[in-house]
Amino acid sequence: MSDTANAVTWFEIPVSDLTRATAFYEEVLGVRLRPLVEGGFKMAWFPQHEGAPGSSGGLVEGRTPGRAGTLVYLTVPDIDAALARVEACGGSVVLPRASGDYGSIAHFEDSEGNLVALYSR
Repeated sequence: MSDTANAVTWFEIPVSDLTRATAFYEEVLGVRLRPLVEGGFKMAWFPQHEGAPGSSGGLVEGRTPGRAGTLVYLTVPDIDAALARVEACGGSVVLPRASGDYGSIAHFEDSEGNLVALYSR
């Protein structure tokens, strides 16, 4: 790995129903995802902000969702507000907000059954 490269280039969250999952994440995170088909996969990409460090990722239909595997942390301005939207959109809180010197985190299960995390400074 290059000294100037970020460790993460891209992430994919597997989904069974792209329309349902896109609506879930758009509501919970307050963003618009960009739908597209890439390499034969139906996807919805999270926004990437011009000039911001790091990369984006997306939802990918056709892979098996679940709680096992890599845990993705998504940055939000207000974890408590996002967790309230998780439950309102049919997800569930797995780990309520926990805070420390690093900031705050929380874990939730999304509309597809994936375990995903939130982070806020």
